[in-house]
Amino acid sequence: MREVTITANDAGQRLDRFLKKYLCNAPLSLVYKAIRKDVKVNGKRAKEETVLAEGDVLQLYLADGDLDALTEKKRTRAPKRQFTVAYEDDNVLVVCKPFGLLVHGDSNEKKDTLANQAVDYLIEKGDYVPRLEKSFVPSPVHRLDRNTTGLVVFGKNAQALRTLSAALAKDEGFTKYYSTIVCGALRKDLHLKNKLLKDEKTNKVRVLPESAEEGKYIETVVRPVFTDGRFTLVEVQLVTGRSHQIRAHLKSAGYPLIGDAKYGDRRVNAQIADRTGLTTQLLHARRLVFTGLEEPLAYLNGVSAEAPLPPQWAFIQKELFGKEIL
Repeated sequence: MREVTITANDAGQRLDRFLKKYLCNAPLSLVYKAIRKDVKVNGKRAKEETVLAEGDVLQLYLADGDLDALTEKKRTRAPKRQFTVAYEDDNVLVVCKPFGLLVHGDSNEKKDTLANQAVDYLIEKGDYVPRLEKSFVPSPVHRLDRNTTGLVVFGKNAQALRTLSAALAKDEGFTKYYSTIVCGALRKDLHLKNKLLKDEKTNKVRVLPESAEEGKYIETVVRPVFTDGRFTLVEVQLVTGRSHQIRAHLKSAGYPLIGDAKYGDRRVNAQIADRTGLTTQLLHARRLVFTGLEEPLAYLNGVSAEAPLPPQWAFIQKELFGKEIL
């Protein structure tokens, strides 16, 4: 029998979810069988939905050899670090994601991701020690598309991760500002309010009227920075944060992003590709300001982070506008 004491980083989880992480090499069938027969919480049987609190003690009635095999964390070769750090303290890490890097793994790429690179960075610094953690892993609280560059926020401990995630669920936590170039001459600010409906089969979204019964509410503020009458460099403020919100919202307003294969203008995109080599949306999460955070992260309110534009931007601006604007 082995006893496991729940720490602050492990607390607040259902029993089954904790055990899925702690018994990281166990099939799900074994996890649920163990809950029924081989696990007690504070000396009593517990259901899989039992929420663990700091200080709870789990008794695992499994052979030590089996437990060692089921809990062994296999270290793989660390992927080469591709991100830069924009802001960091004891609780949060804000990094700048480069073009083409996934935040999380998918069916084609599971190892070389921003999440794994950030974890390896924190291990190297000594801020995260896997052998001392039973279930917690530092994680991003939001994501960017593979081809979108810029700022991504990580929680370095469970309390920070929970606080940030709870704030984001209410469209708080931090205000995000993006830079992009759109088709058309935008000469005044836009304040867009609509509903967004996602088609899971096509992984595309549709923008509906704000009064529509279906879909999720979206709100986007667009401010022109420079226009030559054909294209406009803009700053986009996300009031809500939904998948593909910027790309679809600007398309619906008549200002599609250059290079955007899903929501853009194919004819213009072909011309842009010929001139600049750009074959995907030009979108950069350039700045964020923490806001609306409760304790223990209230000290972050008003703190900002910024990611410089990727080198490709200078070339594209000169090609389209004849000069570098940002």
